[in-house]
This record gives sequence, structure tokens and C-alpha cells, in this order.
Amino acid sequence: MIDPLPSDIFRQGQVLNNTYEIEGLLGRGGTGEVYRARNNITGRVVAIKGLSLQFSGNDDYIELVKREEQMRDIRDDAVVRYTECSRSDQGQVFLVMDFIDGPSMSDIIQTRRMDPKELLIVAHRVAEGLVAAHGKGIVHRDLSPDNVVLRGGSAEKATIIDFGIAKDTAAGARTIVGNEFAGKYEYAAPEQLDGKAEKRSDFYALGATLLACYRGQIPFSGSTPGEIVRRKQMALDSTGVPEPLKGLVDWLTAPDMANRPARAEDILARIDGYLRPITERRERSSAPRTVQPAKSGRTGSRLWLLLVPPVLGAALAAAWFAGLFDRFLVPPLPTASPYVLSAGVAEDGTATLSGNAPDQATAAMLSQAFAAVSGKTPAADVLTLAHGMPAPTWATDAAGLLAAVTGLADWRVEISDQTATVEGLAATRDGAKAVAAAIRGWIATSAITPTLSIAVGPRTLPAATVAAIAAPFASCGPLTQSKAAGESYGLGDTIALAGAFASARDGGALQAAMEAAAGDRKVRIDAIALNDVLCAVHRVLPPVPANGQSIWMGYGDTGKINPSGVFHVGDNPIVEVQLPESVADGYLWVVLINDTGGNVYNLLPNRAQEEHAIARIGTLADGIRRVRVIHSIADFKADPDKIAFSVTPTDVGRAEIIALVTKTPLFAVRRPRDESVASFAEALAEIAKNEPENILSIATRLLDSRP
Repeated sequence: MIDPLPSDIFRQGQVLNNTYEIEGLLGRGGTGEVYRARNNITGRVVAIKGLSLQFSGNDDYIELVKREEQMRDIRDDAVVRYTECSRSDQGQVFLVMDFIDGPSMSDIIQTRRMDPKELLIVAHRVAEGLVAAHGKGIVHRDLSPDNVVLRGGSAEKATIIDFGIAKDTAAGARTIVGNEFAGKYEYAAPEQLDGKAEKRSDFYALGATLLACYRGQIPFSGSTPGEIVRRKQMALDSTGVPEPLKGLVDWLTAPDMANRPARAEDILARIDGYLRPITERRERSSAPRTVQPAKSGRTGSRLWLLLVPPVLGAALAAAWFAGLFDRFLVPPLPTASPYVLSAGVAEDGTATLSGNAPDQATAAMLSQAFAAVSGKTPAADVLTLAHGMPAPTWATDAAGLLAAVTGLADWRVEISDQTATVEGLAATRDGAKAVAAAIRGWIATSAITPTLSIAVGPRTLPAATVAAIAAPFASCGPLTQSKAAGESYGLGDTIALAGAFASARDGGALQAAMEAAAGDRKVRIDAIALNDVLCAVHRVLPPVPANGQSIWMGYGDTGKINPSGVFHVGDNPIVEVQLPESVADGYLWVVLINDTGGNVYNLLPNRAQEEHAIARIGTLADGIRRVRVIHSIADFKADPDKIAFSVTPTDVGRAEIIALVTKTPLFAVRRPRDESVASFAEALAEIAKNEPENILSIATRLLDSRP
């Protein structure tokens, strides 16, 4: 539970409707809060979602709560159970539901990556919940790691929660929050950006959730609205995810809905096929083994003594008890279950081999196979002789798998009965492909089923190396990266480069060069292709990040967002700079650069609004400060000092908005309303040279005008 605030909806110890005693706060959201409470009549612990008072009188939000409360008709252990919708004496509307005690998948990926088998079990459980919800015509629309809780930390008890923006798909039903986008961009299906959501949208979100939890990081969906739309049309990068999880993720997250499963039942059937062999093997390995009586040993020899003549028997008996025959007697081998082989070479070169073999000759063969791939000769008795080898070809299959990993820098092979896991690091992508091909060839003749996880090195990639690779392609000013100088990128990290290029060819060439050196790391180039006019300013901008600052664009007649930044003749663009509420100090300077006329328009400050201290401009809402710099025509008619325009045929072309946050005013005096690009670039270069620490953050965005 989290610390209370005076503004909280309910307080600890408060009793709602003479029944539910509030025990503590579990979380806060934009419209309400979630509490742990206890039913004073039954003693049952419940979760209560309270709607803030300002929303409790809003019909749209009341309708949303009523929609969520209808989930009580769904009775499935994989879906949180709703039991009551009520209103407190003070007027707050609240929902009562089961309290799911356990971490969310979002909590788990803060501390570790989830393993593939665990994720398959979670996926099966979530699919069961979707079968129940979809069967009632309900689409979740916001499935994500936040909304899947593992009851008691168990994957087998995964539970879907928070149907707060669920949509009724029944004929004629309307969405409670309208047909606009609802959900989290990172996990939303492409069609949701157009306000469309159906059952297969939940499947996409499930696949994206599985990928995030395997990788241990939230999938990147783009830093600008245009990039979000563009990336959603591309398949998610599942490189390095082992099968069968990779195939499941790719199937669920196909950008085209038609290529995703048609029903949640289809998902269950496929995952059943993955999990059933594991279950059957586990049952076989746990079944008691029949141990045959030893055919040699002292008991058998005593029986043989009874069959010999008495005198000779007496002599042999004396020898027996004297221990003269001990060196000829071989004790029976133990039985190993499961039958295992563990082999590997660590990053520091340490080689290890352990496990089972049925006899000395087989142990020697396995040791030789290990020595061939590792370059290290193991001790003669490193393997334990034991009965229980699960198949006649098991030892040769194991030796073949060791041979197949030749070429990996460091690796680990774990074989247990008829399953194996292979982990390793290849120096290059070609090396990884060669090992994968060798293992595929081995699979064709082996009775052992492997799970592969082969990464591509180098193990660490210094930020300085990334900067050196990027430098020749920085044709439109410096490129920034996600790591600071002196830091390094580890395996699985994302190398994010941001900036601009004078030509799209430069961006493509940088992507290819970086991917060749990145190994098992995602390369993300968040840069735009400009031209010499726009690049004249970019070349003098210092390499500082946006630091949470962004540029929002919309339509003046409707106020709706324009995620692409593309406007057509007749459109009235509106533009605002958005800053985190925490950015309260400093100054904001905003310009528009027109690449057709070669002019710079100083939008803020300007003749009508010289004030540009951040603390004294814009409006604050939901933790964001919004500063409008280009207004609607209606606002302009009401106040001619405001800047506004509609796209005309002569405006067709590209313009760029650049917003700079500075410690002190960027320029000592207000600059003219418009000036040449060369003049502005020269003044900005002087500032960057003489006051390099003054500019704190820079955000840029293209405004594209078309016929």
C-alpha cells in the first residue's frame, strides 16, 4: 500500500455504506483511486475502485463505471470478479471487486525477465479469461502488464483486472468513452489508433505483453504521434525470443488483424500443444521406475554356494567372508531421474561438465565431445554412471548438441531427459545463424527437444563506439544517443539515436552501419530527413535531449489531435508545446522555420506576447503544461494578437517547429517577427558557442502542408 494524501477520495478507517472499512490505498489514477478494504460483515478482503467526486456527477463517467460493473456477469477464475456498484454518503461512486493478492506482470518486469515457459502458462490463463469476456461480447481494450496480476505470484493463477475502458461489441452498443483511442500506445493494436477495437485487438495486446515481459522492458512505440502510427504498421521485433514463444508472439501481434487468431479458443488450442508435451514428460519423469534385482552381488553368490559340494562350499564361504572376491563384484548402478547433462563455458573461460552416463565408454565419448567444443579436457570421473537413460540414442544426441554449439563465445547446454535448453553468445549475426543452422540439422535426427536462446555480441558496446559509428552520418547536426559518454550498452539494450539528416539516405546508411555493430541490441533511429534550409539551424543546435518536452499538433476547427503532422489546403493547424509540470524554471523560445521561403518566424516570444518565463505561461492540467503558439482561426478573430493561419496553395511544403528551454532568455532582446534562416542560425551559433550550458532541452517537429 502507498502513503495517503489529504486529497485522497477515502481515508483509512472510513466505513462505506456501513459495510466496507478502508484499510489502505493501493493506487491512484487520473479519474479515481483503488483501495484495499474489508467487508465488516463477512470479513472478506476486497478491492474498491472509487471515482473522484468531480467525475461522480459526470454522466459519461458514471456510464463507464456501470459498464465495468456489468463484468460481474462473467464468472471465470481468470477474470477479476465484480460484486457491487454503489455510492458513498459523500457522493463518490465506487465499485467493489475481488482483491487479487499478488504482483502484476508490470511489477515483475521491474525486477526480472519472465522465462518462456512461465509466459506460456500466463498466456494460456489470460486466453481463458478472454474466452469468458469475449463470450459476453466484452473487449478489454487495455490489456497490458499492469492489468494482469499473478495471484500469490503464481503464473497458473494469472488474473485479468481493470475493465475500466472495456467495450461492448454487441450490435448497436456504443463505447462508453466514445470511439477515440483507449488504452496504452505500447500495447495497443494498430486499429485502436483509429478508434476501432475488437476481440483480435486484445490478442495483439496479449502478444505485446508477453514480449515485454520476456525482454524485461516496455516495447518502444514511438516518441511522436507520427512515429507511433508508422511503427504500429510494422511487425514487433521478436528477435532472440526462443520458440515456441516467438511464434506465439508473432501470431498474436500481426499488424493485419486478419493474420491474428480469430478466437481466444484458437490461442488456447495452440498453447495446449506447447504445454502438453511438457506436462507429459514431467509425468513420465515423476513416475516410479521399476528397479530390477541385481544379478550379481553377495546375495546371488550365497545362493550359488548352496549348490556346490559341501567341502568346496565351506572353502568358498570362508573366502567370501574374508573378502577375497570383493574386487570381482560390481555393485549395481543407481537410477537417475531425470537423466541430465550440464555443460558450458562461462564468460571468463571457466568450463564445466556434469551429469549422467550409462557406462565408462559413453562417459568418455561425452567428455571428448565436450573437450572438442570447449577446448578443455574434463576430469575422468566428472560424469556419474547411472541407469535411467531415457532413450538408446540419448548420449549420441547429447554429444551432437554439444558439437552444434561450436563457435559460440560462451554457452550453456542443459539436458534433462528429452528436453534441452541452449544459451550462448555469438560474436556476429553470421556466427549465430551458423550455430542455429547446425542445431536445426541436429534436431532433424534427435529425439531431444531443445529451447534456444542465442544472443549476438559484443557483450558490451561502449557509447563512445556508437558515437564514432554515427559521426560520419550526422549530416544535419549532431545526433544524440540514449547512453552518456563513458557508459555502455549491454545485451538486450536499445541503441536510440535522435536528430535529423540532410537526406533520408543518411538515415538508412546509419541504420545499416549501426545494426552491423550492435549485435543483439535493437537500433532505433528517431530522426527526420530535412533539407539544407532546415539543416542550417540544426547544424548549430547543441546535442541536448527533449527531456520530456514535446510538440502537439491538432485541427483548429475541431481541436482534435493530428498525430501525423500532415495538413492539407484549407486546414487550420494548431500547435502547442507540452512540458512536464516539474519543469517550472527557465524560459521557452519557439520558432517556425519555413523551408520553401527560407524564413524563421519567432512564435514565442513575439510582439504581442513578450512573456516567455515558463512559470508564467500556458495552462497546467494532468501534470502537463500546455503552451499554445499557433491558434485556431476562431481564437484569432477574438484576439488578433494571436498567431493563426490556414493552409493555402502557396503554403504547400514543409515547416519545422523548434522549441528550446533555456536557463536564461535565449536572446538578450526580442528578435523580429520573421528573419532569414541564415540570420537566425548565425545568432543561435553565437549563443551555443558562448553559453553552451544555457540550452536545457530541445524538441522539434515537422509541420507538413500538402495540396
